[in-house]
Amino acid sequence: MAIRPPILRAGDTVGIVTLGSPLDASVINARISTLRSMGFNVVLGKYVYSFTGYLAGTDQERASDLMNMFLDTSVKAIIPSRGGVGVAGILPYLDFNTINKNPKIITGYSDVTVLLNALYQFSNLITFHSLLLIDFSPTTMPYNFNQFFAATSTLVSPRRLENPPGIPVISRVMGNVTAPIVGGNLTSLVDTLGTPYEIDTRNKILFLEDVHEPINTIYRYINHLKLAGKFADCAGILMGECTGCSPQYGSTYEDLINNVIVPLGKPLMTNLRTGHGIYKMAIPIGAVANLNTTNNTLTVMEPTVSI
Repeated sequence: MAIRPPILRAGDTVGIVTLGSPLDASVINARISTLRSMGFNVVLGKYVYSFTGYLAGTDQERASDLMNMFLDTSVKAIIPSRGGVGVAGILPYLDFNTINKNPKIITGYSDVTVLLNALYQFSNLITFHSLLLIDFSPTTMPYNFNQFFAATSTLVSPRRLENPPGIPVISRVMGNVTAPIVGGNLTSLVDTLGTPYEIDTRNKILFLEDVHEPINTIYRYINHLKLAGKFADCAGILMGECTGCSPQYGSTYEDLINNVIVPLGKPLMTNLRTGHGIYKMAIPIGAVANLNTTNNTLTVMEPTVSI
């Protein structure tokens, strides 16, 4: 069983880090103001505002910010400012054993996907495919905040994961499996193949989403995962949105799911509103879930935080 990080409560301290691409200081400061208005204290990593081309400081600098947040006993949750590119570059400089002994809530999506899955694989820590700092805005949908806090600030179990009202999840291949969830951003996951941080999908429910990639490129990435055996050894599949993914040669994302994912024969649920879209279902990476496509339900079977 994976480690559940301590629960997040009102008045707690959250740590802000920039682990990939840089983010404009004015955006960071505005989002910090929102966090403070929600009742949280905020501490910043040394390199949060760094701007070195397409990265926010060196790999070692960004990794040191993350490690310092895990070591800071006052910090209860770690929120990266954004994804972008470059998060995988910090992985060789992390001490996964130290993180295992100092579990904390860490949340994000996009390029942060590689970190979320690495922390589960190598530190045995439940992580959260959920909000980044950029999402802490007055214009963010209440659903997104409700999802985040249901995962990080309650002990409710079992807990159904559901789309916003009026947007159904869609079961395509029938089955009933219970297993930990792994995955996230497809592009980022493909980049882990052949590295020490390659995603482990064995007997796991594999979740995928992406953004701004043409459908023929999405096919290429899906086929790469298939050739790497990641669908053969998974227990089930969850497909999120492909936000802004343009049709190519007359084929859409729905066509790809029907023609490529459905024939894999694994229990399959699609249309999850999470990742880069307007709505962001909070998916706990490493937590045990039940995927019942006969009943069209996805249920987290354990609390994802601890007292």
